[in-house]
Amino acid sequence: QKHSAAETKTVALKAFSYIISEWQIPIPEAAALADMSESTWKRARRAGYTGDLTHDQLLRLSAVVGIYKALKLYFSDPIARRWITLPNDGPLFNGERPIDTMIREGLPQFLQVRTYLDALRGGA
Repeated sequence: QKHSAAETKTVALKAFSYIISEWQIPIPEAAALADMSESTWKRARRAGYTGDLTHDQLLRLSAVVGIYKALKLYFSDPIARRWITLPNDGPLFNGERPIDTMIREGLPQFLQVRTYLDALRGGA
């Protein structure tokens, strides 16, 4: 069943908002992850947001949902909740927090992080 763009946006924002609160990400970082200004993010996280999302923003939200699911499957809490904000010596991160590399490098890094976690889970 095909969802309208508006439904897709609503579901993506709701999921992203839930994940951000579970990960305890502050507003400035949440906005940067979503590639929004802080004022836009504050509006977007409320029900009934009517603004549009760019294709890039939708892909970012979708990737965060994928990362969240992969973390839940691979790690137990509290690591699953905190992994994104913990310094990481893995090859993608060089001692930085995954969230910082995602904010700086944008969508390609979101996708790399997701692939990295899927590989961990698959034992690749």
